Amino acid sequence: MPNEAADMLVRLYDLPETDPRTAGLATAGVSVRRAMHIDRDRIVDYVSRHFSPGWRSECQAAFSRQPASMFIAVKDREIIGFACYDCTAKGMFGPTGVTETLRGVGIGTELLRRCLFSMREEGYAYAVIGWASDAAAFYTKTVGAEPIPNSHPGIYRRMIGMG
Repeated sequence: MPNEAADMLVRLYDLPETDPRTAGLATAGVSVRRAMHIDRDRIVDYVSRHFSPGWRSECQAAFSRQPASMFIAVKDREIIGFACYDCTAKGMFGPTGVTETLRGVGIGTELLRRCLFSMREEGYAYAVIGWASDAAAFYTKTVGAEPIPNSHPGIYRRMIGMG
């Protein structure tokens, strides 16, 4: 299991400009936008309720930048998903999450794409998706991400007491 939860590499200059899986989001009442600092408490609360404490900390880090390095998905004025970049480390995508009952309709795809396009606009040629784990197939299919050999546990080694 040496590559379990491996990091993945995305060539940002190869990103497809459109994705048919996200075409119906606006019609379904879902908007995806960059998080604003005024949203911070609501977002951190959402992440705390639905995801891990570590993700909460990383989301707080996204607000140390202006503009924030985070996008959110909203439906009926409720946050239903989020995605961050440059939180764990420069050039890294994640964490990201979508409310469990709303997964599989393109929200995560659009959040991922918005973050990666922002990274490309900021001058990055590549992005690392950290600790891809069971979502590796999604990242490969969606943005052509490739596993980075021998990257487990990568930057997370300090977090899990390996270094």
